Amino acid sequence: MSTELDAVVAGHLCLDMIPEIPPQPAGLAGLLVPGKLNAIGPAMLSTGGPVSNTGVVLHKLGVRTQLMGKVGDDLFGMAIRRVIDSHGPGLADGMIVDPAATSSYTVVVNVPGVDRMFLHHTGANDTFTADDVRYDVVARGRLFHFGYPPLMARMYGDDGSEVAELFRRAKATGVTTSLDMALPDPASPAGRADWPAIIRKALPYVDVFLPSLDEMLFMLRRPTYERLLAEHAGDLLAAATPDLLADLTGEMLALGAKIAGLKLGQRGFYLRTAGRAALAAVGRAAPADPDAWADRQFWAPCFRVAVVGTTGAGDSTIAGFLAGLLRGLSPEETLAVATAVGACNVEAADALGGIRPWAETLDRMAAGWPRHEMSVDAPGWEHAAAHGVWTAR
Repeated sequence: MSTELDAVVAGHLCLDMIPEIPPQPAGLAGLLVPGKLNAIGPAMLSTGGPVSNTGVVLHKLGVRTQLMGKVGDDLFGMAIRRVIDSHGPGLADGMIVDPAATSSYTVVVNVPGVDRMFLHHTGANDTFTADDVRYDVVARGRLFHFGYPPLMARMYGDDGSEVAELFRRAKATGVTTSLDMALPDPASPAGRADWPAIIRKALPYVDVFLPSLDEMLFMLRRPTYERLLAEHAGDLLAAATPDLLADLTGEMLALGAKIAGLKLGQRGFYLRTAGRAALAAVGRAAPADPDAWADRQFWAPCFRVAVVGTTGAGDSTIAGFLAGLLRGLSPEETLAVATAVGACNVEAADALGGIRPWAETLDRMAAGWPRHEMSVDAPGWEHAAAHGVWTAR
């Protein structure tokens, strides 16, 4: 079947407002003081959520991409559509404008040297359903990516029946399906949802599942999540060991995913894959060389950069990964490109300003772009020096 599109990206979409916050000697404790007036710089307006942060990045990497999101008929919605269209004529054509909804927005608190915080209104995203996806458009593509069910009330309601139906219908078109998550507020309705049940319903129809470590521990192993937070003073990444990552992604594969990844922030990106038979059913964006991908583990360290902001870093990493998969790269090359695109992202305060074209990104990697040092001290792991990635079978 001939296709007109490489990727269709749907799901959560919002307007990000990112005030410029100077370094804070006392950190967040000195900034968030009741009654205190903090002098800050100008605000940057950009679009956020995976429709923008993954979809537009794919477009900037040269991937033929169609976006699908929902906004309100308001000033924020107008700004969202205008920003998206500024990156490419027609990119916003797939947006649904709902007069009964308000557009989603996020205030991003991005203090230098501190992981970002978000003040978020879900807005029109809460009304997004499986019926809002244009499956005739999905059928023209090779890959369908959906992001952030935890920030979309209809998606996590009824134990995830809606998100499972969405992926069932998308998968029926023959595309490769991809899913990303977000970490919900534990005290919110999303935080109290039955995430093991939701994931069990959805993953049989999901080929590529690329959440973060904290999201999967929260959703699949809440007691372990709480224990590791306490043991590591809130730094879950310090708990990331080969055994933990293999065990968690093993569960993700057992629930139906064929390619399971965990984003690890400054510790890089981990990936585990199913066997050859499972990969053969992945769809139109299946790995070009299934034997090279099957039954393997990979761990890619981050590239060295001066970090300006981390907004959208995980989404950009996913975009790099999906672009590599769509272009038929080896798994080692795909992991390397994914971490490279994520590294470019953090060189700018917003989610899109640091992204470079595909060829320029590859040239930067080929020129000897240094990575953070990392060693995987576990049986069976070896270093694929040509790509800077650790691998195991």
